[in-house]
Order: sequence, then C-alpha cells, then structure tokens
Amino acid sequence: MIELLRKRRSIRKFTDEPVSAEAVETLIEAALRAPASRSLNPWEFIVVDDAGLLQQLAAAKQHGSEFVARAPLAIVVCADSTKSDVWIEDCSIAAILVQCTALSLGLGSCWAQIRERRHDAQKSAEQYVQELLGLPEQVKVECILGIGHPAERPRPLPAEKLQREKIRRNRWA
Repeated sequence: MIELLRKRRSIRKFTDEPVSAEAVETLIEAALRAPASRSLNPWEFIVVDDAGLLQQLAAAKQHGSEFVARAPLAIVVCADSTKSDVWIEDCSIAAILVQCTALSLGLGSCWAQIRERRHDAQKSAEQYVQELLGLPEQVKVECILGIGHPAERPRPLPAEKLQREKIRRNRWA
C-alpha cells in the first residue's frame, strides 16, 4: 500500500482508451468493500461511462471538475444521509480506496469535490448532480471520481517534500 501512496498523483488528463469491464468490476468491488461506521454502509455509487453524461458532470461546479469530460469513466460517490451521521467520512474512505485500486490497475484518477461547492449563483454543485442523475433528496453527493488511462505522468512527491512539521508525538506542543 505504501508504494501505491508514493506513486499516487491526481490525474486530470486521460487517453481515449476505455476502462475495461474487468477493471470497472474491480473498482466497484473496492467501493463495496470500503469500511463504514457501524457497518451502516450509507454510500451509494453511480458508475458513469456515457460520454454525454460525463460532459454534463464536468460542468457540475464552477471550476475544478472539467477534467471529468475527458475521462472515460466516472464514479459519483454519494450516500443516503438518513442512514448515518458520518456519511461524509464513509464516502471519503470509499473514494480513496477506489482511487488506490485504480492506481493498482494502472489507471489514473482525480477527485472533484461536489459537497459544499457551487454550480452557479442559484444552485449548488450537489443540487446540479442530484437533478442530473435523478437522486432522491436524501442522497447527498460527496464527490465525482474521474478515472481512466493516464495521459500524463506527474512525478511522485519526493520524501523530502513531505510536511513532517505536521507530525507531533503524544501532545501538540
């Protein structure tokens, strides 16, 4: 796992090669194996490979989601907010597991934050995605993961660039 984390980078440029059905199934399995508080599993996943729908999802927020239009696959990570008070955390865990699994399969991915972001002056990004995908009101959207074969290879973050000042032992001071 540490080797995956060392290689993991946000990939926003993808080739035209589709993601294989086997890889999609593996990503789905990873999502469904994600741990959730009290095993309530509030998360829900919408797998999108329709090019037109990917274009529309790319417009979900004012900036930072446009890469989804160029991805051959997206997974919308959402949850039934009535099932758990920690659905946000549960969705976040599931999303990063999907991203690490994608990397293990030779795929790239990037997270587009949807929750607490704006689509425009009248509508939140979450409302836009809920309407676009026909989600019930209680199903809240955490993020969209754009996934595909990388068309870029950003360098991994060198170990000496890790923010070691963020680590404390036993106490803050």
